[in-house]
Amino acid sequence: MLEDGRVFRGEAYGARGDAFGEVVFNTSMTGYQEVLTDPSYSGQIVTMTYPLIGNYGVNAEDEESAKPQVAAFVFHEAPPMHSNWRAAESLDEYLTRHGVVAITGVDTRALTRHIRSRGAMRGAIAPASILPDELLGRIMGQPDMAGLNLADGVSTESRYVIPAVGETRYRVLAYDFGVKSHSLKLLAQRGCEVTVLPAATPTEEIVAAGADGLFVSNGPGDPEAVGHALDAIRALSDEATPVFGICLGHQLIARAFGAETYKLKYGHRGGNHPVRRISDGAVEITAQNHGFAVRGDESGIPGAPGLRVTHLNLNDGTVEGLEHRERPVFSVQYHPEAAPGPHDSVYLFDRFVDEMTRRAAEMSVDA
Repeated sequence: MLEDGRVFRGEAYGARGDAFGEVVFNTSMTGYQEVLTDPSYSGQIVTMTYPLIGNYGVNAEDEESAKPQVAAFVFHEAPPMHSNWRAAESLDEYLTRHGVVAITGVDTRALTRHIRSRGAMRGAIAPASILPDELLGRIMGQPDMAGLNLADGVSTESRYVIPAVGETRYRVLAYDFGVKSHSLKLLAQRGCEVTVLPAATPTEEIVAAGADGLFVSNGPGDPEAVGHALDAIRALSDEATPVFGICLGHQLIARAFGAETYKLKYGHRGGNHPVRRISDGAVEITAQNHGFAVRGDESGIPGAPGLRVTHLNLNDGTVEGLEHRERPVFSVQYHPEAAPGPHDSVYLFDRFVDEMTRRAAEMSVDA
């Protein structure tokens, strides 16, 4: 049931019970386990537009975090069996083990069209025995996504270190607002020792660490509710420390330099979003998962003259990338670490390493 009263019927799957959240849709054809474990989906009931979900089972290697993060899961057809040499259990077993309520047999095409026309809204999955008026009342009692700080709830409680693969070239701090494990893996593969920090880490502690770079992660919720990160971003950039942000991190970097963010009607979620790179006109096919965006267009970012737009969404013209005009700070709205894909944008991690290399060379000359 959606908050406007529309009902979609189906069959119980996964854990039994009820679940509440913002109902959104994802257009990916594969990678349902990565979707389920992406912390950016905290508080959301995710609808998969691809009809057949669960056909290759679940394994321990494809998780982006330690457990499923979605509020609940919606899809059209569950296969009678799964088949993949890497599979350790079925999707049904996995969802049941983690207590994730799901529903299958739903007309997901109708549900997606409804969200596209009416916008993402609050909803619930519940047994048909619950009275409709009672369920609708409980839905309306749920908080709106706008104004919610969900990042602190999915962040690590204590710092931890991901060692570099091979020789340690640089020491990077990762601001964890819901970081995906693949982002950390890509940094480690490039010789970065990554210290992952809780979202509430004080600015003074971050600056005192003297890191070679700061990675600002993806995460759920409204960027306007995560104001404590802005001082740290500005403070490190004042020292010419390279800063790289994705998704929520992109929005926080924008806000740190004066930009505004706003809630999209139904967001961008899936693995097939075309983005134009302004510098050379190349089009990247990107993975995305966000419900908020930075206000602006190709001509500039209102309130943030120090930022220039580097990438634009070809579907709706929204801002997909930024860089600072004078500081080694850049960000993208999409997910360049995308697992299982696409991989068009992995080069951004190389750019981050190049920025740290450039800074190290400048410091050596100054010394």
